[in-house]
Amino acid sequence: MSESRISSPSPYAPAIGFSAAVRAGGWVTTAGTTAVDGTGRMVGDDAYGQAREVLRKIGAALADAGARLDQVVQTRIYLTRSENWEAVGRAHGEVFADIRPAATMVVVAQLLDPRMLVEIEAVAFTGE
Repeated sequence: MSESRISSPSPYAPAIGFSAAVRAGGWVTTAGTTAVDGTGRMVGDDAYGQAREVLRKIGAALADAGARLDQVVQTRIYLTRSENWEAVGRAHGEVFADIRPAATMVVVAQLLDPRMLVEIEAVAFTGE
């Protein structure tokens, strides 16, 4: 089975040692995707804006790995505040309403950076 790793633009990637996406055969996995850009700047002031940026980054990482958002079969959403579920759910629904992957949304105490309101993971299957 062939494998490939897509580099992350995150400033945390070199120190922690992670990729934006990993492809193994027909499976592509993204994890730890937040709204932090390559310079460490937070994109989006609220949960909805951050979720939109996270989903944009996931789409780009999937594309770099040869997959598409419509091939996503599972997502995991981590929130730091339960009251943000509707805003993040709305952003998720804008991307996945017709795709309807298996999805989990959980509330955690905090993410790596206190400015982070949401983190999303996605798994895609390309059928290859």
